[in-house]
Amino acid sequence: MDTDSALLVFGALAQSTRLDVFRLLIRHAPDGLPAGEVARLSSVPQNTMSTHLAILTRAGLIKAQREGRSIRYHADLDRVQALAVYLLKDCCGGDAALCDPIIAELSCC
Repeated sequence: MDTDSALLVFGALAQSTRLDVFRLLIRHAPDGLPAGEVARLSSVPQNTMSTHLAILTRAGLIKAQREGRSIRYHADLDRVQALAVYLLKDCCGGDAALCDPIIAELSCC
């Protein structure tokens, strides 16, 4: 991931509804959720949700999969991994032990 891509991701997540939706889709990975269910669970009108989902899709954070007449959205876990690596790659001056608390926090997942 490069700086421009990271900024696109951060811009997409810099709005509370989109951040909540992204976290919702992370919780439902790898199966994802239909667009209508995302809107219902988020208590957001479907037309408004459509805009939020489009922004998250353009940022590469989620992927859409057509299922008949509906669309199912999935969090792009590879993109999440790329962002985490981008943020932490040069962490702590190369002392990997300093990243142990982060790894421990994630390993319970």
